[in-house]
Amino acid sequence: MTTLRMRRALALAGAAVALSVALTGCSALNSILAGGAGDADRDEETGQVTESANIDIFSLALGDCTVGSSTGLLEDIDVVPCSEPHDQEVFHEITMPDGDFSQDDVDAAALQCFEDAYTSFVGVAYADSILDASTITPTKDTWEQLDDRIVQCVIYDPEGQTTGSLAGSAR
Repeated sequence: MTTLRMRRALALAGAAVALSVALTGCSALNSILAGGAGDADRDEETGQVTESANIDIFSLALGDCTVGSSTGLLEDIDVVPCSEPHDQEVFHEITMPDGDFSQDDVDAAALQCFEDAYTSFVGVAYADSILDASTITPTKDTWEQLDDRIVQCVIYDPEGQTTGSLAGSAR
């Protein structure tokens, strides 16, 4: 039985994904075609960000922590080491299969961010958590022109910034 919070979250997630990520992808596409920001300095072994940087949205990687919002028109995003105060963390990625773009398929993949992926990362189900999540998904343009197949799951505390990873926080 789905709780009211879960139904509301899924409905909001679908609407937010459709609007904000569509805008994100179009903006990111323009940035890449125009030569936008690069990538951050990363630890060679772990791949984790070692210094704050403004990076191209397509350089955002699993485990990255960001400052600011990941909604709206995104060409780039500010990343920081997760040991510093940050607003969001990329906690899971889903690689979509090749083929024709389907918004329904992208939306279905994005729902995984609120299911087992969330529970495995946080340690409690999304419906029982005080934390929240959103997604960054491919758009038709980024899918077709940049071979973008990655859905990124982003977790955050609606109360404000956190320090360190939210992995296993059971909150």
